[in-house]
Amino acid sequence: MIILLCLPLLAAPQDSNDPSFEQYQPPSTLVVPEHEVTRARYPFVDVHSHQWEMPSQDLHALAAEMDGLNMAVMVNLSGYGFGQDPTHLERSLERVAEQQPTRFLVFTNVNFEGIGTPGWGERAEAQLRADIAAGADGLKVYKSFGMDVLDSAGERVAVDDARIDPIWRACAQLGVPVLIHSGDPAPFWQPWDDQNERWLELKQKPGRKRDPEAGPTWEEVMAEQRSLFARQRKTTFISAHMGWMANDLKRLGQVLDDNPNVLTEIGAVLAELGRQPRAARAWLKRYQDRVLFGKDAWTPAEYPVYFRVLETADEYFDYYRRRHAYWKMYGLDLPDEVLRKLYYKNALRLFPQLDRSLFPED
Repeated sequence: MIILLCLPLLAAPQDSNDPSFEQYQPPSTLVVPEHEVTRARYPFVDVHSHQWEMPSQDLHALAAEMDGLNMAVMVNLSGYGFGQDPTHLERSLERVAEQQPTRFLVFTNVNFEGIGTPGWGERAEAQLRADIAAGADGLKVYKSFGMDVLDSAGERVAVDDARIDPIWRACAQLGVPVLIHSGDPAPFWQPWDDQNERWLELKQKPGRKRDPEAGPTWEEVMAEQRSLFARQRKTTFISAHMGWMANDLKRLGQVLDDNPNVLTEIGAVLAELGRQPRAARAWLKRYQDRVLFGKDAWTPAEYPVYFRVLETADEYFDYYRRRHAYWKMYGLDLPDEVLRKLYYKNALRLFPQLDRSLFPED
């Protein structure tokens, strides 16, 4: 007779030197060809940057840093800097005109305070028109709009709120684009547990967690943005961060198919493209006329990872920030014509005021 004893499995004792998940980052032993790219193959326009201190910056020094990357033009989306200093935009535009008039574009921003009070729409539209007349090149809308902005009655202002329509119509009439950031990555709304792909980011940045019971869900914000795109067909929108759908390119492609007035940009979502190189390459070839280059935070040392993902066929290399990508990157090896459009041709079409001498002739 055989007797089977069922004993509990004992976990191996944990060594006090065992690394945590955050600490465990072993160097790869994989030996494959590597092609570091420190300078973009073509001059490029970064449509998503923030230069909060532009009125006092040395733009000659900044342009020199840009030259090292082969960045031809930077778009500063923070025309009003932090808050709503009424002189910030004017001083930024003056600084650009004095120091580097061909290397920078500056977007204005909307002050949403007072929505719901009499005459708010007229005042906001008048300010926008004055800013564009002064030299601003477009409008940037921050992510607080649609999630945290409240009207005068204390109610959330939806992305497609009709009270904002005068702003969108004015942008269409003036021929300037709107770069709109709506929402955040969908996992920010999901439970913070072992099933959340952004677990590490939410541990390190707990303020990014969203409570779906205390505000709109991710799907609600995205639906409102699509509603806005569809209703304001004459306005050109740039959906920031690939609409937070770079992990679902089929869905993002449907948004672009449904809304010919919409472009997108790759700022802060490169990690999504770099983990699906074949799908992302095919998608960018298909939508090559609708995607712009963007980075978001101005950190020159991080740009080479963008160049390497876009330009090479390298395998299994690191992203520059683990909380955004604990996985490895793979190069897309984009065709030259797609790369040219992503880097500068689509931007030239969007911003005819750019100095063409900064870019290769077609």
